[in-house]
Amino acid sequence: MFRTTALRLSSLMRGAVQVSKPSVAPVTRFMSSHSTETDEQFDSRYENFFNRKDIDGWEIRQGVNDLCGHDLVPEPKILIAALKACRRVNDYALAVRIIEAVKDKCGGKVNEIYPYIIQEIRPTLSELGIDTPEELGYDKPELALQSVYDIH
Repeated sequence: MFRTTALRLSSLMRGAVQVSKPSVAPVTRFMSSHSTETDEQFDSRYENFFNRKDIDGWEIRQGVNDLCGHDLVPEPKILIAALKACRRVNDYALAVRIIEAVKDKCGGKVNEIYPYIIQEIRPTLSELGIDTPEELGYDKPELALQSVYDIH
């Protein structure tokens, strides 16, 4: 009886240990079939997307989400088109969130890139009546208290 149990156990273990060899060819084929796009084509594609007259709030969010998925900070002309699309659908909060997302995308170079972006889109912000997150006080915690160690 012990012998039968040991044989079944060893066959189960052998089946569990055997590793099937994964197929690499289909993955390689799909990864090599991407198309290249120039920076100008990329910018114009997103600018045209946001300049559509029939765009709605969900599509704006989808485009911004897709744009934030790329490893880049969007060009000011793309942001201007997105902000104007927000104005067409009357979504002020989304416009402010787009500016916040751009600031987040600046990463470690936020002190270099973000002021340039704001400088470039400032006329559009003024035209549309949109405040930056800093002007709204969103850059500071709401309940920020002075540290007890700094009180004299």
